[in-house]
Amino acid sequence: MSTSAPREAASSQGYRVRNSTADRALDILLMFDDQRLTLSANEVAKNFGVARSTAYRYLESLTSNGFLEENQAGSGFRLGPRVLDLARLARKGVGLSDLAKPIMRRLVERTGAPAILTRRAGSAVVCVEREEAGQTLRLSYERGQVLPVNAGAAALALLAWAPDDELDRLLADPLARFTDATYTDAGKLRAHLADIRDQGYAVGRGELDPDVLGIGAPIRGEDDRIVAAISIAALSHRVPDSDLDRYIAPVREAADTLSEQVRMLSIS
Repeated sequence: MSTSAPREAASSQGYRVRNSTADRALDILLMFDDQRLTLSANEVAKNFGVARSTAYRYLESLTSNGFLEENQAGSGFRLGPRVLDLARLARKGVGLSDLAKPIMRRLVERTGAPAILTRRAGSAVVCVEREEAGQTLRLSYERGQVLPVNAGAAALALLAWAPDDELDRLLADPLARFTDATYTDAGKLRAHLADIRDQGYAVGRGELDPDVLGIGAPIRGEDDRIVAAISIAALSHRVPDSDLDRYIAPVREAADTLSEQVRMLSIS
């Protein structure tokens, strides 16, 4: 499963082009397999043709975010607790996906736009499921894609209901910028999240992918806890503000329907 060439060449658009450092971090994680359970800075440097100091910075960044942890006695780096959290989330997402797929298909039929199911794992958002609508729309959200929480309706529909102390922690670090429309100022993002909570759904234009409109709504489980979000994505110039209600209503109805099923089956 190890990779011997950078994946930048395999993807010429979307999130990876906008953030080559994050892409390299994913490449490093994909170097792990059954035969390679630890990595050294020398191995990373050789694999990507970079200086050892550069490779070590990548490894330290992954370690500080919990994706790696350093072995005792400094004998290399192994996968860390955040990877386990994502694996646990993926397992939980299986049951949720089964419930969501027919609802997402109906949402696609009603709106003519791709539908996306996302869940949050710490400071990241994971795309659990995606239902296409005819011609594929190029989006950063692909199945299994992991992205920060501050850009796009699919992410903000999850972040808006985070507890205050958790939100304080998430917004303490610099926020990633993807486009000119991305919220990178913590104060402005907090105000926007308050609006999302008040209206019960998120709308974003070009915050993650240029010229893409996103509309997302939270999925609530037991005790009204937010367990996921369902959203659609469309070309922004094709959906003027005057037409938004025609798309918002189906998204909210889909979220309500899925929430009822999640609570009925006690899916967390």
